[in-house]
Amino acid sequence: MNEVKKFFADAFRHLGNNRPVPEIEVRFYPYAGLHHTIRVRSGRVYVRLSDICKGASPDVLRALACVLVARLLGKRIPDVHKRVYQDYSVTSEVMRSSDLARRRRGRKLISSAQGEAYNLEKMFTKLNKRYFDAGLAKATLTWSQRRTRNILGHHDRVYDTITVSKTLDSLEVPEWFVEFILYHEMLHIKHPARLINGRRYYHTSAFRQDERRFPHYSDAQKWLERVARQRRVPRARAA
Repeated sequence: MNEVKKFFADAFRHLGNNRPVPEIEVRFYPYAGLHHTIRVRSGRVYVRLSDICKGASPDVLRALACVLVARLLGKRIPDVHKRVYQDYSVTSEVMRSSDLARRRRGRKLISSAQGEAYNLEKMFTKLNKRYFDAGLAKATLTWSQRRTRNILGHHDRVYDTITVSKTLDSLEVPEWFVEFILYHEMLHIKHPARLINGRRYYHTSAFRQDERRFPHYSDAQKWLERVARQRRVPRARAA
């Protein structure tokens, strides 16, 4: 651990514009995934690193220290350190460990597929039969706990869950628009994210091609813009 603290001290010296290096406390913590925090309290820096990184090489831990300190100080992350940590974070071993940690330590808030206006279970069955030849494995379906401003739907591959925003559970929202949001999330099951050059791509060309098969696709895009204007957000979307 002393070696890791030294990496953080070195990062402060390199990025801190000759400011004194603060006292630093570093701990590995059992987060639900590959997550890290760095905070300042009473002039002391507290760092919590995901325990997934316990077996990481010194080069990776040095890079992670620079990434976190740069974010804390509002500095540009040095490209070399950014690349080293990104390459590490997308290795199959680390991604498996992160998913496993989320399953074991995290929790997913599930309410009900039956809303006040629409039933997601019935809607899923209808869409599955129409667009996927009834061959798509059904995820756990739920309305969100709260109304959301811009994220209207989300597929969580770790928990195999599709969440649709409670904002859409209203007869004022056309049924076809709710179906479009659910259809978009169902496509994430058919088209899993692809890893290209260290980045995950969720909306591939094949995904977008299938998305445009939806009969109300153009109208749905207009509705997304309308929702964004009403909520004064840059763009309402399905994730």
